Amino acid sequence: MILALACGVGVGGGLWLAWTGLRPPRPDLADLLAALSPSPAAPAAPAPRPGMEEGWAARLGRPLAVRLAPPRLLPATIRRDLTIVGRDPTGHLAEKITSGLVGLALPPLLTLVFAVAGIRLPFALPAALALAVAAALFLGPDLAVRTDATRKRRALRHAFAAFLDLTVIAMAGGAGLEQAVADAADTGGGEAFTLLRAVVDRAALTREPLWQPLADLGERYDVADIVQAAAVVQLAGGEGARVRVSLAAKADAIRLHGLADADADAAAATERMSLPVVVLTAGFLLMIAYPAVSRVLTGL
Repeated sequence: MILALACGVGVGGGLWLAWTGLRPPRPDLADLLAALSPSPAAPAAPAPRPGMEEGWAARLGRPLAVRLAPPRLLPATIRRDLTIVGRDPTGHLAEKITSGLVGLALPPLLTLVFAVAGIRLPFALPAALALAVAAALFLGPDLAVRTDATRKRRALRHAFAAFLDLTVIAMAGGAGLEQAVADAADTGGGEAFTLLRAVVDRAALTREPLWQPLADLGERYDVADIVQAAAVVQLAGGEGARVRVSLAAKADAIRLHGLADADADAAAATERMSLPVVVLTAGFLLMIAYPAVSRVLTGL
């Protein structure tokens, strides 16, 4: 029965691949229009790191992922997270496909091993287990990407708070807004400050207000604090005192937000640490109660 199911899945997958090869998906209209009228390159997204998505899972699933149009299949939130971590959507979808197929094949293989050992399992059990394991492994890469993107967002928020503090200090020393943000961006290092420095350079080269590329960076990385700071700069205009006070208040708010996130993470870690203790206590109580319960049941 398992062999017939595997053969049916293989034949269906081959027919579907042949059909997609004869009728490739149509390109997205937005991509075609963007190719006809390219806009200036935004400095927000980091370049994909070479070899980052070239694991064995991505290499095995890439021929199939290329035919599936990853921008359409992946949700918008996952695509945004992939942009933040600098990963290729095709490689990510290939890893998901390979992980799902591996999860789908593991329970039948274990069932075959048990059958060789003389243990017969009902057909419904390995089938349901195969679907559950395949779904879990298929969603695993999404969870990993979401975790990495959250970490990068927090790092960017932390760096942006320091950037605002440096800007306020420079403005208090008599520098203008443009000179202050340029000095603040040149002071820090790391990936987050590289993004902020690219935003400042873009504003200086294109002669556009600073708040516009800053808002684009916040929207691309889904960091509301950066978007709000850009709105503060836009509303304050050229009045240095108002900008300085507003940016200092925003830096304090970002630090309070970071402290709240740290407290929430500490509380969650504490709850996770209590789970093994609960399991050990339950096992200890079961070990103590089992002889008494067994004696009572045997006596009845």
